Amino acid sequence: MSDMKTPPLQYRFDGPEDAPVLILGPSLGTTWHMFDRQVPELAKQWRVFRYDLPGHGGSPAHPTGSVSDLADRLLATLDALGVQRFGYAGCALGGAVGLELVLRHPERVASLALIAASPRFGTADEFRQRGVIVRTNGLDPIARTSPERWFTSGFAASQPAITEWAVQMVRTTDPGCYIAACEALAAFDVRSELGRIGVPTLVLVGSDDQVTGPAEARTLVAGIPDARLAVVPGASHLVPVEQPAAVTDLLVRHFSTAWQPAYEHSTGQFAIAATPVKPVLAPPPQLTPIAEIAPPPAAPPQGTGRPDPYDAGIKVRREVLGDAHVDRALAQADEFSGDFQEFITRYAWGEIWDRPGLDRRSRSCVTLTALVAGGHLDELAFHTRAALRNGLTPVEIKEVLLQAAVYCGVPAANSAFKVAQQVIREETTPTE
Repeated sequence: MSDMKTPPLQYRFDGPEDAPVLILGPSLGTTWHMFDRQVPELAKQWRVFRYDLPGHGGSPAHPTGSVSDLADRLLATLDALGVQRFGYAGCALGGAVGLELVLRHPERVASLALIAASPRFGTADEFRQRGVIVRTNGLDPIARTSPERWFTSGFAASQPAITEWAVQMVRTTDPGCYIAACEALAAFDVRSELGRIGVPTLVLVGSDDQVTGPAEARTLVAGIPDARLAVVPGASHLVPVEQPAAVTDLLVRHFSTAWQPAYEHSTGQFAIAATPVKPVLAPPPQLTPIAEIAPPPAAPPQGTGRPDPYDAGIKVRREVLGDAHVDRALAQADEFSGDFQEFITRYAWGEIWDRPGLDRRSRSCVTLTALVAGGHLDELAFHTRAALRNGLTPVEIKEVLLQAAVYCGVPAANSAFKVAQQVIREETTPTE
């Protein structure tokens, strides 16, 4: 592997030795095998480098206490191999490493893909509590519940071999390294730094990811200047495993078309004679994507006015409140209330909720506070569910209600806590 003093990471190469290097970074609790289905196609154009996190797979069990330390360990491994510049795609914790690399060492990263990633992963308390669980009970409780976090229920039921493989990956991880990685994620927060990322970035997320879902993906896209979003239907957190063909196609297209040339260290300018990436290859029929990279919003045609916001509104309304709630509201509309349903879809959801100035987590915080102030408890219930869908944790919802108690009054907050508590119990209690 390497003779360097810094504890090395286990790694492997696939693909032509003279091709540009593309690094694939794994998620917490997994090994490099989570990308097995992507490698054959990627290795046609790139020298694919995969690594295992400390204590994962066959990587030496030297715990790493921060994401920046993990990025430094990866760079030390690459330096020993003579790899200076590369593309990078990482899932979850692997994505955090990619963010750290592009922020601290932008000259090394030519292009970036963030899979099931976030500029901040939940709350520090959540990850520290997970460390408490591992210290007390070992990794078995985490391993047993990993399929429900990583896969949709339909996939887990129909793919028992892959589900068991996922459980065993966690069980064979070094507990001390797992706890250290949880501490690293607890301290990770680059929300204020996203605007400094200057490389082409693909943000890829499963539509059903309940860990770092579409809300977190939109936060990344809103903050990174040159970022595009791809939402893969029918996939949860380990989207490369659950929808391998779609992820492969999206990565091939992104890294084929968005590879920033190197720049001269002495001038900071981009070099004119950069080694180009091979031309875009038409995806083979079996890799027809089931997710498309969302194009940048198009400006309305001159002279035709703005597009009707109803279409955007119904889409946002469904994403935030869920199809069942919206279908029920529309089904109950009649001649008397139908105009009102159209009104709130067009203006509340299409005009306000779809504005780019605030992410959906922030809009949920504002909405919950306003509903507490107005005493609108029925709407508070379904907007608490919406807040959970938008990525707020129960701890964060509690903090919003405590803040509201100071400024909206204790009696109003008392009623709100009762409603929110019931909703959170219903939404977070595992079903048998």
